Amino acid sequence: MNWLDEIHFDENGLIPAITQEVGSGKILMMAWMNRESLQLTAEKKEAVYWSRSRGKLWHKGEESGHTQKVVDIRFDCDEDVILLKVEQRGGIACHTGRESCFYRQLQGNRWVEVEEVIKDPKQIYSNKTK
Repeated sequence: MNWLDEIHFDENGLIPAITQEVGSGKILMMAWMNRESLQLTAEKKEAVYWSRSRGKLWHKGEESGHTQKVVDIRFDCDEDVILLKVEQRGGIACHTGRESCFYRQLQGNRWVEVEEVIKDPKQIYSNKTK
């Protein structure tokens, strides 16, 4: 049996992938993977996701240069969530120019940005309109 056959992809052929910085243990992001992106991630030892908005494979860092070197790949006991432990190159995982996509914290009854922008996204994505 192929190792990919043990994974329970959803009805769209996707599985959520949580990405964690191996050194700090900090959660950087969550993205989606399909069978092909997971296979490529294992082969390349660099994170490749499935972009639902673009409908195509997305090699993390293909535009920004902030690639993720994959150190470890795990999946949970229900076989329906992937955990990637990575070395985040450039220290930025989020398209907002922050280390992590989880930069807002609930304080009382409002969301507060608790992480600084490391680099202005306009400098990272010269052709991007986000």
